[in-house]
Order: sequence, then structure tokens, then C-alpha cells
Amino acid sequence: MKLPIFIVDAFTAKAFHGNPAAVCLLENKLDEDMHQKIAKEMNLSETAFIQKLHPTDNFTQSSCFGLRWFTPVSEVPLCGHATLASAAVLFHKIKNMNSTLTFVTLSGELKARREEDGIVLDLPLYPAHPQTAIGDTLVQDIRYSPDTRKLLVRLSDTYNRSFLESLKVNTQNLPQVENTGKVKGLILTIKGEPDGQTQAFDFYSRYFTPWFGVAEDPVTGSAHTVLSSYWSQQLGKKAMHAFQCSSRGGELKISLRPDGRVDIKGGAALVLEGTLTA
Repeated sequence: MKLPIFIVDAFTAKAFHGNPAAVCLLENKLDEDMHQKIAKEMNLSETAFIQKLHPTDNFTQSSCFGLRWFTPVSEVPLCGHATLASAAVLFHKIKNMNSTLTFVTLSGELKARREEDGIVLDLPLYPAHPQTAIGDTLVQDIRYSPDTRKLLVRLSDTYNRSFLESLKVNTQNLPQVENTGKVKGLILTIKGEPDGQTQAFDFYSRYFTPWFGVAEDPVTGSAHTVLSSYWSQQLGKKAMHAFQCSSRGGELKISLRPDGRVDIKGGAALVLEGTLTA
């Protein structure tokens, strides 16, 4: 069996930045255990599998596909950067003729539309509920999103981007400390800085998900389905510009929609194309 496979850096316009995802194109149904084996072999935060929904579909002309995402250890219900990477492969490499693609996923139908300077994802918007702060660390707010099982921790406004970027986070023991299944991802976030010599962002974040075998995810669309809801309420804004402060870094342009969903826009850079033999 030979499968076309690509690696795409998402939420960036430059190779070796943003968040890399592997993308597999499936002409036929894959054995269920093979998805996880391939994701483990690729050893990226996510590997996406695009599958035709009908025998007559083709990757160039069809507009609706199945989409699944796997970390090296398990399937996940939502992955923004691998969705962006999948759309980039179909739009830019396969030359899909449609302006909007629909992906049927575990999180429902997600849409990706091409624009001149990037790809816009139509994703769910998830609220996060207040939690009680524990300890004396400089934490401004704690919220929990039951829909995504993500815990959002807003650090004090006295902290800046450089502090968040340099913060050492030991994620190794988190799955043992929180083993109830309630939390599957940790978001750290701070308010953006005023416009100055550097580009202004409305907020910054980092994301950790060792429960899924990923110590730190470089740029995370699914985390921003929670962050967008939170910071829109805090800042009173519907359009925002965000930066995820991992070592690779990535930019996301956010627009809350009247229908209760969110558009997240980013660039993508194809860095590898090949054939997987299994």
C-alpha cells in the first residue's frame, strides 16, 4: 500500500515555523489500527487523514471530505492546525478547484475557505467557565471548557510576552496529577501589549497536552476556539490578532461570527512531499 503524504507548517508563511502536521490522502478506507501506526511513525503533534466520502469523489473536484486527526498516541476530536494543513494540501498542491471545502469530523462539519493571503477555518466557539484559583502564583483568572476539556489559565497582566516565552513548564507529571479525564489540555495566556516597536497582538498563549502525548503544541487552532471566546469577552472585541509563543511561534487572525462560531485565519508552508509505503 502506498499513500501520498505531506508535511505542512501551519499558521505561518515560512518553513520551519508554525506547527507541522502530516497529511495523508486516502483513496480507499484504511484499516482502523493503521491510522495510529502511521501517526506514531510520523511522530508529529498531529497526523491528518483526508478520506473520500463517496467512490466517485476525487481530490481535485470534490468539495466535501472526511477528516480525522491522530497524535502519536491517540485520536483527537478537534485539531485546527492539521485542518489548515489539510486544506493547504488540497488547495495548493492538489489544486482543488473549490473556494470552500467541508470536512466531516468528530467535531461536526468544519469549513476551510481560501483567501489571497491565507486560509480561513470555520470552527466551533467554546465557552470557558470560571474556576477557583489555588496558591499564590500571579494568576489573574482560571477557566474550564467542558466541551474541549481544556483548562485556561490567564497569568497576571504584569507579565509580558518574553516572560511567557521563557517560562519553564514541566508537563511530565501532569497526567498523573490530573488523571480524572476532566482535563486534556492546559492553556497559558496573557493579555497583549500596547502597540509599540513590535507588532501588536491582542493576546499571547502557550498550549500543553501531555495527556495526548504532546508536551507542548507549537500553534493550536483548537485551543483558540476557547481563547477566542474568552478574550472576546475580556477585550470587548470580535476581531483579534493572536500569537502562540512556542519556540516555533505562529500567528492567528480571529473573527467571531454572528452564528456563534469563529473564523481562524492562518498561512501554511508545504515542507515535505512523499509516498508512505505500508
